[in-house]
Amino acid sequence: MTDSPTADTPSITFDDLDIDERVRNAIADVGYETPSPIQAATIPPLMEGRDVVGLAQTGTGKTAAFAIPILSRIDPQVRRPQALILAPTRELALQVAEAFGKYSAHMPDVRVLPIYGGQSYGVQLAGLKRGAQVIVGTPGRVIDHLDKGTLDISQLDFLVLDEADEMLTMGFAEDVERILAETPDDKQVALFSATMPSAIRRLAQRYLHDAQEITVKAKTATAQNITQRYLQVSHQRKLDALTRFLEVETFDAMIVFVRTKSATEELAEKLRSRGFSAVAINGDMVQAQRERTINQLKAGGIDILVATDVAARGLDVDRISHVVNYDIPHDTESYVHRIGRTGRAGRSGNALLFVSPRERHLLRAIERATRQPLTEIDLPSVDDVNAQRVARFADSITENLASENLDMFRQLIENYARDNDVAMADIAAALALETRDGGFLMAPDPPKGERPERRERAPRSGGGNFAAYRIAVGRKHKVSPGAIVGAIANEGGLTRGDFGNISIRDDFSIVELPEDLDRETLERLRHTRIGKNPIDIRRDQGPPRTRGGKRNGQGGGSFNRDRHGKRGDSWGKRGNPRVAGRGRG
Repeated sequence: MTDSPTADTPSITFDDLDIDERVRNAIADVGYETPSPIQAATIPPLMEGRDVVGLAQTGTGKTAAFAIPILSRIDPQVRRPQALILAPTRELALQVAEAFGKYSAHMPDVRVLPIYGGQSYGVQLAGLKRGAQVIVGTPGRVIDHLDKGTLDISQLDFLVLDEADEMLTMGFAEDVERILAETPDDKQVALFSATMPSAIRRLAQRYLHDAQEITVKAKTATAQNITQRYLQVSHQRKLDALTRFLEVETFDAMIVFVRTKSATEELAEKLRSRGFSAVAINGDMVQAQRERTINQLKAGGIDILVATDVAARGLDVDRISHVVNYDIPHDTESYVHRIGRTGRAGRSGNALLFVSPRERHLLRAIERATRQPLTEIDLPSVDDVNAQRVARFADSITENLASENLDMFRQLIENYARDNDVAMADIAAALALETRDGGFLMAPDPPKGERPERRERAPRSGGGNFAAYRIAVGRKHKVSPGAIVGAIANEGGLTRGDFGNISIRDDFSIVELPEDLDRETLERLRHTRIGKNPIDIRRDQGPPRTRGGKRNGQGGGSFNRDRHGKRGDSWGKRGNPRVAGRGRG
């Protein structure tokens, strides 16, 4: 690879770059005027046909950095795969495909096709038969199509490895090399990665030719007009904490960020059941529905959006006074982009981050990257919540005293009081009870040291509520913890923070995942493959109990032994493979 220049802020425009006029018109429609540093440094060598290694974080504009030159050099008349972009997750694949669609808006003959796990093969097969020129896919599903003979990349012109370090971390190294082996030697390659570990450097040296290495340092400083706070709260108390915060905090509009699409719907529904005006926004929304939702937020018809990172891209609403990171992001760039949705146009903004005890290292990383310490706050107390409820009740009385209909109702009340000999205060209390249920005030917390009658299941592995799931691949199938994480995370829309211990046995493995995985996610995962082997995931029932009541071979529940008492390879919370220690036999 050639020397590694650092991309500085460009003084050029897209008109200065030798890109296709139709692409230039499309990016002008999107509103881009000047290229970002990674775009200014990457587009010229890619337009010249050179291989490129780009070191850049998410959010620096790297998708346009490779999409613009690919679309400028593609041949719309050739109906075969000309460009393949590999992405580690289906969310990123969809995001990249959407960007290609925008930049090719003036190129009607160019077809862009995302292929990823979790989507039916029928849609993808139809797109491939129509002759899509740009394929954006996750490694597992791309290999499935290669094995079926439905995808031919033997004449590929362009290959992009997006977020290559994440792909290798998720266990896709063998898949990526298998895909590279199916491509021609004279293709042009662009590799983008946030870091340059030795595995990425070896990959680049083996498959890229005289590549130019370009580094863009992320600008992670956050706006000074945003107040940043955090609350340390366990996973199972997040909903209660959020509810209390919403009750005591004065806000105009708010975005609550979660990690998965299913979590947006689930949390929005729970907030609505508690009386808050909340709506989910995620990647499954059609554009028309998304626009209606955003317009409602702008007009004040909705106060709270529950969103994923992908769904919130491009969201700019001045009303948003607060951003809540319900699920902490795993990279600092995402945090900066999330809280940047508030404090717009010089206004002050507020950001709140929920942090579980096992996520404190992520909090420290955010503080280092943003160079701003976050202020810890306490969980609002029952007294705080009740004081706000009483204050709002008093405000509603004051507001209604100015109503034009007051005289009519006063007459009705006076008649009732006279006819039934009831005090006015009692009538007012009865009417208040009609509009507000008997649970108007929050019940006090149980005294410390006492447990409520009903407890949630104790969390496993030091943080969230985890359950053990059994998958039908093990040591004899040559699986690694990284491959398991990669396959399940990709198909199930999970992140590495959603994994607990992984214990690999001879012919099966046990994986700790969130206890509340919905049926749709489990069904999708059941048909997931690692290599050529379906994982057939299901909740683990554990080995049969002995007459003494303990699990056979597990000494009353130790996680690291198989049914025959043999030790298994285990993957701890920090992602380091290790051999499980001996439990009691």
